[in-house]
Order: sequence, then C-alpha cells, then structure tokens
Amino acid sequence: MDLSPGLTAAVQLRVTPDDTAVAWRSGDVAVLATPRVVALLEQATVAAVAPALDEDLTTVGTRVEVDHLAATLVEAMVEARATLVGVDGRRLVFEASLHDGATLAARGRIERVVVDRTRFLARAGTRP
Repeated sequence: MDLSPGLTAAVQLRVTPDDTAVAWRSGDVAVLATPRVVALLEQATVAAVAPALDEDLTTVGTRVEVDHLAATLVEAMVEARATLVGVDGRRLVFEASLHDGATLAARGRIERVVVDRTRFLARAGTRP
C-alpha cells in the first residue's frame, strides 16, 4: 500500500431528474441535490486511492465538510475531483471540488480511514 499525498481522481456525471433535490427529498427545486454532490465527491475520493490499496483494504468516510456554492441544472455535465492532501496513519484527508463547466459548484474537505474490509464488516455486524 502506497498512499502518498497527490493521488487524485475525477468522476463525471450528466445530471438527470434522479439527481435533483426533489428526487433526493432534500429540497423542492429540480437542481443537483446537495446529498448527490457529497456522494460524487466521496466517489472521487474512493477512486483516488483505490488503486494504491491492497485487495483486503478499503476506505470508509468519517468526516465531510462541503460548501455547495452554485445550483446545477438537469442535463448539465459535472466533474467531481478529489486529491489526497494528507496521510496520518490510516487517516486520509482529501480536498474535493465539483465543477459545472467553468463554475465551481462545490468544494470541501473529506476524511476517510483505511480499514480491513472483512474485519470492518464483522465489527459492524456485532453491534446491538
């Protein structure tokens, strides 16, 4: 496992009615929903480090701080990008952004932790 700052990835999405605040029940306007923005940013963080992880390892989200700066309409193409900026043991810190063309639609910091997939699921299944 070689997790070094600078790892980056981007994911793209053409916004559909299923991605809107109305569909996600987070608002009543047909624009890209904030929870969908967060999901896209997290998807980019996962993609940034996945190739560097051993097969039995994965990452789980622990903290999300996002500023949703601009509305994005249905049919727009957006790109979420995440860059690993800090590594502290198993803790990973990412800077992330979402662009709607030339417009910065969202930006934030996301933290994830590296876990052993099998042990993580076993522990999650033993909680009352």
